Amino acid sequence: MPLRPLFRPLVDFALPPRCPICGVTVSTDNHFCLSCWQELDFLAKPWCSACGMPLVFDHPGESLCVKCLATRPVHDGVRAAVRYDDLSALIAMRLKYGTRLGLARLIAEHLQKYIADCPDDAVIVPVPLHRSRLWSRGFNQSVLIGRELARNSGMQMDQDVLVRTKVTPPLRGMSGKQRRKTVNNAFALRPDAQKRLAGRPVVLVDDVYTSGSTSNACARLLKKAGANQVLVFCWARVISDSENL
Repeated sequence: MPLRPLFRPLVDFALPPRCPICGVTVSTDNHFCLSCWQELDFLAKPWCSACGMPLVFDHPGESLCVKCLATRPVHDGVRAAVRYDDLSALIAMRLKYGTRLGLARLIAEHLQKYIADCPDDAVIVPVPLHRSRLWSRGFNQSVLIGRELARNSGMQMDQDVLVRTKVTPPLRGMSGKQRRKTVNNAFALRPDAQKRLAGRPVVLVDDVYTSGSTSNACARLLKKAGANQVLVFCWARVISDSENL
């Protein structure tokens, strides 16, 4: 008999699964305790067809929020698992800076329900990191999420079609205009991007959607390469208090 099944109960006893937010013991790895589960704000329809902003009322046909009625984003929609708040931020921060790499699997499991919104030939493209950040951190959290999503769904992932050409400062605290200026020309396409993407839909994967500046910058290039749709998948979506649910 293999040794691994024999020793697994001992490992489970020594290192029991814990809630990734509060740390209490849970029954299964990468699952929340009941208390944290109830505190998380999971997003669901109705939402804006263009940016994923939750809406109070559903409307027949295409539903757009006030912001997108004025200016539609370059991408074609956002699928976020939860609202960004103090609790959901812990998951993103512990994955990105705490090297809790197993959290990429948790995020991908919560995004799996949106795969039905994607055409069969969609390709997963993670938002890239600049090589200096990749060297210092050792991994790209968006690649880890995308890899788990590809493994669960059977979709293809292409992590090299987009590159980050300049280091950008943290966008937190910047206005929308400042964010757009900061990420302007921060990304580029590989020379063979058109051959790899022409006529195909793309699932652009990131950890957090804030103002859409990064997603729009990437989507603009992906569509330039011939992608016919860019749908953004992320763990959490920022919804400011001034925006109407």
